[in-house]
Amino acid sequence: MKVITLLTDFGLKDTYVAQMKGVILEIIRDVHIVDLSHDIIPQNVMEGAFLLYTAVPYFPRGSIHVAVVDPGVGTKRKAIIIETPVCFLVGPDNGILIPSAKLYKDFKVYEIKKDICRQSISSTFHARDVFAPAAALLAKGCSPEDIGKRIESFVDMDIEFGRKVGDRIVGKIMHIDGFGNLITNVRGETILKEKDFGSVLQLNLENKTYGARFLKSYGFGEEKELLLTIGGSGFLEISVNRGNASELLGAKVGDEIFIDLY
Repeated sequence: MKVITLLTDFGLKDTYVAQMKGVILEIIRDVHIVDLSHDIIPQNVMEGAFLLYTAVPYFPRGSIHVAVVDPGVGTKRKAIIIETPVCFLVGPDNGILIPSAKLYKDFKVYEIKKDICRQSISSTFHARDVFAPAAALLAKGCSPEDIGKRIESFVDMDIEFGRKVGDRIVGKIMHIDGFGNLITNVRGETILKEKDFGSVLQLNLENKTYGARFLKSYGFGEEKELLLTIGGSGFLEISVNRGNASELLGAKVGDEIFIDLY
């Protein structure tokens, strides 16, 4: 059974996600649809790209990943399919798919043909009328060449990972999870090269400085203690043991962080 994943900024208050699933199931019933997330900050393409990037490697070969954070819907931006050696990526040509495609280096990009879309295409809902049918047809066995035309020009995007600058690690908050953990773009190995678990580090966020212990997991900290950990996707997280780091620090996605190493 083929797997189709969905990632959007639609939320679940409305029926948008359900309509996408309905269109997919109308084309192919024998498919497993997995919700990655529908709580991307509205129009935040980079957050969507980051979460897709962290999720794609955990799915079986041949999976089809649909990602729709699409502030340019209805404009001249292209609708695309990306074919990699491992999976397919479907969504708008605004960069959201590209970091995940680059995981596999060798990839091909196709512009989705209009004749495979739903007969009536809403200018504000390409997720349902363009991307869902394309994903379903791929799951049904159609090749990218059947439903798209090869293109060489597309919107590029890279995730800028945190880095060491002098005696500091400089990074950015990419996502805040449901526990209030601040997930950064700093790869775990970047800090592990510099500090051991148990070290107390100075964290600078929004012109305020905090002391935080670098620990292997949350439970090694005291209750309500501010911690630095390496999360399941391999990125540095700012967290509070049995608490909410986002609320404690008043942080938001896009905020820069600085970790002093001296």
